[in-house]
Formats: sequence, C-alpha cells, structure tokens
Amino acid sequence: MLWSFLAVLFSGWLYVDASYRGPQWQRWVFKPVTLLLLVALAWQSPTLTTTDYLIIFGLVATLAGDALMLLPRQRMLWALGAFFLSHLFYTISFAANMTVTFFWPIPLALLIIGALLIATIWTRLEDLRWPICTFIGMTLVMVWMAAEQYTFRPTDYTFTLVAGASLLLLANIIWFGTHFRRRFTADSAIVAACYFAGHFLIVRSLYLL
Repeated sequence: MLWSFLAVLFSGWLYVDASYRGPQWQRWVFKPVTLLLLVALAWQSPTLTTTDYLIIFGLVATLAGDALMLLPRQRMLWALGAFFLSHLFYTISFAANMTVTFFWPIPLALLIIGALLIATIWTRLEDLRWPICTFIGMTLVMVWMAAEQYTFRPTDYTFTLVAGASLLLLANIIWFGTHFRRRFTADSAIVAACYFAGHFLIVRSLYLL
C-alpha cells in the first residue's frame, strides 16, 4: 500500500499545484491519473466484500463525471448525474455496514448547511437548479450516513468515512459557491485538495475493516 499511497499523493499534489498555478494540460492529465490510482489502491484492498466494490464503482462514476466536465456546458447535466451516482454508491456502501440509528442533530445541521448553500446560489443556477439541488441532497445524505456511524461507533474506520464524506461536501460547497457566485485566490486548488483527500479517505477505509 505504501507505494500506491505515494503515487496517489504525488499525482494528486501535481493536480492541486496545477489548479493553483500550473498549465491546463497538467490538470487534464493528473486528475484522471489520480482517480485511476485511487481505483487501483481500492482494488488492492485485502478483503473486498460486495459492498466494498460499491466504493470502486463510485470512483469510476466520479472519473466519468470529471471526463464529462471537460466537454461543453450541455454535458454538465450528465456530469452531475455521474457525480450523483458516485455519492449514491458511497452512501449504499456506508449504510450496508451500519445498524439502524438516528441522532437528530446530524440531519438538522446538514439540512441547514444545504439550505444555506442552495439559497446562496439559487438565482444563478438557471436550468440546472433541480439537478444541482438533487446532487446536493445526495451528498448530504452520504455525509449523514457516515456521521451516524461515527456517532454510535467511534472507531478509526468510521472516523475515516465521516472525514472523507465531509471533505467531499466541503469541496462541493466551495466549488458551487465560487462557480456560481465569486471566485477567490486558490479556490480551485482548495477544491481539488478537499476532493482528492475525501476520495482517498473513503478508499483508506477499505484497509481498516
């Protein structure tokens, strides 16, 4: 796992660096390369169960969504669908390993976060309003499932899941905010760092079962 981890770290760093100050070709190359390395890292997990394969499927769906994002705007809807599918796979994988629990402050906090995000970007979404709102809702459910597990079973495994899911949510909050409202220095690099760290932590959970 060490060499695979170092490969993911190096490739991800090259993409984050390119997002901040590097050439466009470097971004196009190292984003899919990093995701493919994450797929390989997940595949090397010593004990892959049926639900663990859902994490691999989620990474593949993410890779497809990123590829679609390189195409013109009319493909944005398809990219959102791929990202939705990725988070759905993650959510099912999380839920398969948990008992039935409900800690109401978690969904309440996530509802508030989702409502504030949607209220901030609503007027700029145009024809993408409902697809984006649906994707945000799926991401919030993913974080909820991971957080519920950690609340009732605080282990390294559940902490890794909730940290990874939360970083993916943070990446999307920053991306939507900067894409539809206002850019700021290094926003793309911050989004990329949260994005890759989130996926990596979810893959890392496969080694903690």
